[in-house]
Amino acid sequence: VLNKNFIVPIRFWETYKLEIEGYSGQIAIWLDSDETVSDIGPELHSFPLIALNFPVFSDGRSYTNARELRGHLNYQGEIRAIGDVLRDQLFYMSRCGFNTFAIRHDQDSNACIQALSDFSTGYQASTVEAEPLFRRF
Repeated sequence: VLNKNFIVPIRFWETYKLEIEGYSGQIAIWLDSDETVSDIGPELHSFPLIALNFPVFSDGRSYTNARELRGHLNYQGEIRAIGDVLRDQLFYMSRCGFNTFAIRHDQDSNACIQALSDFSTGYQASTVEAEPLFRRF
């Protein structure tokens, strides 16, 4: 598996980080919703991608991790939503800082692309728009 890129769970990376250091492919981190971006530590900006898992639709903790990565930690890499990712979440995910989505297998990819344009503007401040709507006018 030389020169292949992998997304590994944070606990795997923590356990095998010394063995992984010399690996020739890119390593990205996978955080489950019960883990936080602070678990990654000072190596955060060395990862090209951080995958944030949504184990079920009703678990929104990964939205918080995405906001933390973009808004407070200034992470510029790819933030990918994985797991139970549905069309109706995509617009809101993009406003929190997600920029790629591994949609659930039963979702229509064309409908999901259209979902990113469901709303012309957002009311709340976001990683896309720093000011809430009432302050923009």
